[in-house]
Amino acid sequence: MNPDNLLNQLTLGVDTHLDIHVAVLLNGVGRLISTKEFPVNHDGYKSVLKWALSFGQLVSAGLEGTGTYGAGLCQYLLENNVEVYEVNRPNRAKRRLIGKSDPTDAENAARSVLAQESRAVPKSHDGLVEALRYLLVARRSAIKARTQSINQIRALLVSAPHDVREGYLVPSTHKCISLCSNIISLGESVLLQTLAQMLKLLASRWLSLSEELKLIDKRLKKLTKSAAGNLITQYGVGPYVAATLLVTAGGNPERLRKEASFAALCGVNPLEASSGKKQRHRLNRGGSREANNALWTVALIRMRSDARTIQYTEKRTTEGLTVKEIQRCLKRYIVRELFPIICRDLANSRRVLT
Repeated sequence: MNPDNLLNQLTLGVDTHLDIHVAVLLNGVGRLISTKEFPVNHDGYKSVLKWALSFGQLVSAGLEGTGTYGAGLCQYLLENNVEVYEVNRPNRAKRRLIGKSDPTDAENAARSVLAQESRAVPKSHDGLVEALRYLLVARRSAIKARTQSINQIRALLVSAPHDVREGYLVPSTHKCISLCSNIISLGESVLLQTLAQMLKLLASRWLSLSEELKLIDKRLKKLTKSAAGNLITQYGVGPYVAATLLVTAGGNPERLRKEASFAALCGVNPLEASSGKKQRHRLNRGGSREANNALWTVALIRMRSDARTIQYTEKRTTEGLTVKEIQRCLKRYIVRELFPIICRDLANSRRVLT
């Protein structure tokens, strides 16, 4: 390639933040051209592109946090035909040796793209899949808050006076909530009056969050049926599992070259851990833990009631595998089965939207 062309071809690296983006430009031979800060708004995105093009031809860009702080800039660059790659957080051991600053992080992002170390295409963050992500975020927080509410009720009742504990601390969650929400009075003392008020308040919170979850699940079921009509017909795949897998794949699953990429994204691909004469693989603890849990749910359901999976489980058990090891194998096979269906469903949903 002509050296002049390399000098004219630029790679952009951006360290993204809530209010300020720090951008760095490198030319084709890795020379630092310029560094500048930009505000996080539409005018700032336009300024980033204009600034970059003033030095030459912008070939590609590497951004940290394309799904969070960098989402707006990522979308703007893609709309202006710039190839954008998602850059992972810098290696911590290397960062300790050379120090940390925003320009340094931006430069590292650009260099990782220039060296073709970062080739991950960002998710599109639009359409039905993004709507499903909103619902999942709200659903998880509602479930967490509801669990905290009943745990706090039980914690108060455990240390409550004997008569109150005997009357209200029951094993059934729904019965406990019903009793606490209908409390009129526990006594005349300040202690018992305050306890009654807090138990009633927490029970009311639990009921309110339960109503929220009903609304979210109703909406989730409707959207999942529109986005994944084929996926939810698969054995063991319900609306929540289907939505989780769709969000993990993203609205543009073509960015994943093959189903092995999706398996890595879900953290169900075994990793090589061989040394010397010992050949083995180890568990992958990376990837999306929500997607991993969704696949575990499918595997568990199939192990209980799917004839094909039961037969497979019995065979692997006789070979000496534990239940957890069998589940890990099943999760990898389930990804292989479901990924083509996910791709077809997402392609169909995009055609419907357009």
